[in-house]
Amino acid sequence: MGTIDDFRATFAVEPGYLNWAAFGPLSPAVRDEALADLELLGTGRTSSIAHVAEREGEARALLSRLLGAADDEVTLQPSSTYGLMHAVYGLAGGILASPAEFPSIPTAITRAADAFGLVHPQWLSAPHGFVTPDAVAEAVDDETVALAVSHVDFRTGYRADLRALREAIGPDRLLIVDAVQSFGVVDADWQAADVVCGHGYKWLRAGRGTGFAWFGARARARIAPVLSGFRGAEGGMTVDAVPMPASSAQAYTVSGADALVGAGALAVALSEIEAVGVDAVEAALSERTERVIEIAQRHDIPVVTPLDPARRAGVVALEPENAAALGAELANRGVAVTARAGTVRVAPHVGTDDETLGLFEEACAAFAQQRS
Repeated sequence: MGTIDDFRATFAVEPGYLNWAAFGPLSPAVRDEALADLELLGTGRTSSIAHVAEREGEARALLSRLLGAADDEVTLQPSSTYGLMHAVYGLAGGILASPAEFPSIPTAITRAADAFGLVHPQWLSAPHGFVTPDAVAEAVDDETVALAVSHVDFRTGYRADLRALREAIGPDRLLIVDAVQSFGVVDADWQAADVVCGHGYKWLRAGRGTGFAWFGARARARIAPVLSGFRGAEGGMTVDAVPMPASSAQAYTVSGADALVGAGALAVALSEIEAVGVDAVEAALSERTERVIEIAQRHDIPVVTPLDPARRAGVVALEPENAAALGAELANRGVAVTARAGTVRVAPHVGTDDETLGLFEEACAAFAQQRS
């Protein structure tokens, strides 16, 4: 079992990086694993190729432990979007979602509706884009079959209460969760959901191509495996016949050939998280997030993200009068953030150092001086 200091020591990014909600620079262990697997795949040795292929099973086992699920309920995906599409395309009825969600959710719902006419969007109007239990309870109706929601909103950093959302929709509807902005850094009650989709290229520091999805028993009973490929067939690849989709969650896969190196990177990244514990990672990230909020407030920069630690994760959204000016100040000091649509999104991680926070404060101070 590692310590949080051991985990923090694996961050080797340059000072000024506060954009983990957009992309997580790869951990040294992930880079080493990727290079090693690429070398093995270049040998042509059957044993080497088989060794790399085994990393898929390792990644799924690690995911299942972090999710509190069985191995055969977890699938590897090219990205979280693929998992969401498997879930949405296999449903019939109304799917409730906020139109302000990250585009993966509203796009999947709209495309499914346009393609088959079985799904229809039920757009949720929620204050500030926060998908709260009260807003959901008011919006569900007899046609609603599922709620699709981001556990942590990519714009505001609002962290949804999964258990409360489950109670709001009731036991007969599915809860489909996009966990990209929280998995591995928030100790969540994933079993409150029916489908959880994530990706390792942000907070897990595993790079692109490391998506995954969990389909619980209730989801598998109700979601038709419409996009199931040959990899998702019962018994695996079969020639001269097309067997039925697998009875396990593997039915919600298309092809696994492109996941070999990605599986190794994901397995290593998850191992680093498991070694220290998600609860320890969450506590350390909360402290860094609190520092960002304190700095912004000290310079009278409005914070959109909830101040309650239970309602946020690692994303801090700022809403100054002139977001472009604050973004420019940060960029001039080498601070990487996301400035978009009138907000500045600041996303520290466990390994964000005091030098980086100092650069952030200098930019906030300069921006405040411009207003005086």
